[in-house]
Amino acid sequence: MSTFTRESLQDLMAHVAWADDQVWNAVLAAPRAQEDGGIRDYLHHIHMVQGLFLALWTGRSPEPVAVRQPSEFSLAELRVWAAPFYAEAAAFLDTVTPERLAEPLVVPWAARLEAKMGHSLRAPTVGETVFQVVNHTTHHRAQVSTRLRAAGGEPPLVDYIAWVWFGRPAPPAT
Repeated sequence: MSTFTRESLQDLMAHVAWADDQVWNAVLAAPRAQEDGGIRDYLHHIHMVQGLFLALWTGRSPEPVAVRQPSEFSLAELRVWAAPFYAEAAAFLDTVTPERLAEPLVVPWAARLEAKMGHSLRAPTVGETVFQVVNHTTHHRAQVSTRLRAAGGEPPLVDYIAWVWFGRPAPPAT
């Protein structure tokens, strides 16, 4: 049984969409941040992982997502490449059943980690992987914010509680 409900994951993913948008706006407003390859690399990593998991949730091949490298994108191109994730993830969560959230999901890259660690890993549930995407995005968004501040930009307040305080705003339509 999944410990995550569709509604709780929808709420968390709505926060991710809003928070990512806020950070993107701050990065694009800071000229020195736009020149920081580390920021681009973190943003690419965030959106690549989002896309890889979305592919697994929806039964699509993750290969088209995985083959793109950070150096292939300007920041503007990267944002455009990443943008469809939010609507597609929301559509998935709008229709996912509790049974599907509780199903184990084989994550192809876990085999590399098993080999490195020398023992087998339990397959997470679909719901656990949705939460992982939320958690992973939050972690790396914080790294972007740290680099943004170092590059003279102002990281926005994107805590979940701030989103609640602000009335759970949706990001602007792209």
